[in-house]
Amino acid sequence: MSQHVANFGGGLIDSAALEATASARSSVLAELAGQPVYVIGGRQRADRSLLDSGNWYGYGLGVILRIGATGITTDLEYVSPPGSCGPDDAVLFKCATRMDDFLYCCTQTEVLVLRLPELEEVAYISLPIFNDVHHVVPTASGTLLVAVSGLELVVEVTLQGDIVREWNVLGEDTWSKRPRGIDYRIGVDLKPHRAHPNYVFFVDGEPFATRFELRDAVSLENPERRIDIGGERVHDGVVHDGSIYFTTVDGSVVVADQSSLEVVERHRLRRIPSDRNDDGSDLGWCRSLHIDGEFCWVGFSRIRPTRLRQTVSWVRTGGLHQAPTRISRYRMSDWVCDAEIDLEPYGLNAVFTVAPA
Repeated sequence: MSQHVANFGGGLIDSAALEATASARSSVLAELAGQPVYVIGGRQRADRSLLDSGNWYGYGLGVILRIGATGITTDLEYVSPPGSCGPDDAVLFKCATRMDDFLYCCTQTEVLVLRLPELEEVAYISLPIFNDVHHVVPTASGTLLVAVSGLELVVEVTLQGDIVREWNVLGEDTWSKRPRGIDYRIGVDLKPHRAHPNYVFFVDGEPFATRFELRDAVSLENPERRIDIGGERVHDGVVHDGSIYFTTVDGSVVVADQSSLEVVERHRLRRIPSDRNDDGSDLGWCRSLHIDGEFCWVGFSRIRPTRLRQTVSWVRTGGLHQAPTRISRYRMSDWVCDAEIDLEPYGLNAVFTVAPA
């Protein structure tokens, strides 16, 4: 475990990490005092520009930050062991799930179960079919559902790594198109993906998968039960108080009714009011949200290089002026941002999860 400390009170590093309106600052600190959060993602190997044509996904470290009222600590830095991925492959944490006293994390080729608060590894799974894993969530029966984006699959596995069931989110026979005996973790690039399942959630016990490229979420048990999210490409699927919350990469929160599976709200996000005269065009890559009372924390990552230019075709600033990687707090009553915490000074360049610590 590696510790790097920042203090919001102006102490050890830089109190400017927290930018908040005058009325919100004490509220943010009180909220974080009562319930700190983990921010989970990755660190780039080197600074990158959107215009960089070199290593397009140069992440080398999974990172877990803990943000409390007194500041920010780096609670975990993680490197994948040899044999679990290629030597030049990206290493970072994708979408995680906090459940009871455990944090369920994944890299692109691994699943880790960490016991809180020590972040002690208590289970580890890395299967040859794990190609571009994006999310892991526990089930009521004690198994795990893993979103394997590269193979368009959601896979149910035991904590020992036995495969219980597979769902192809396109309704296809995966292994009629792909040879099963290949190790898809090492040196196998399956992009572009047609559906790209990136998040798994439950509606009254029924598993759903969010499909990034298709801008929807579908029931794994009955694909006719579908949430048509629309707009730009989507992440998340946070079920809260009768609603399901999604993010779109260009900076919107979309809310669907849990009963009807219909979209009922769509909120275009903006940055915290300031002298930037920000028009919202440089929000960054929007992904991850955590609801805490009347507020919602949303994650934003600085736009990274990508070979698939259509995935950032909505960026209007040409990559020349991009906002930093950060989490932002929004009042859910009007979806106005009243606080931001810049994460780049603490070695986090991509946000995939905001979760209670």
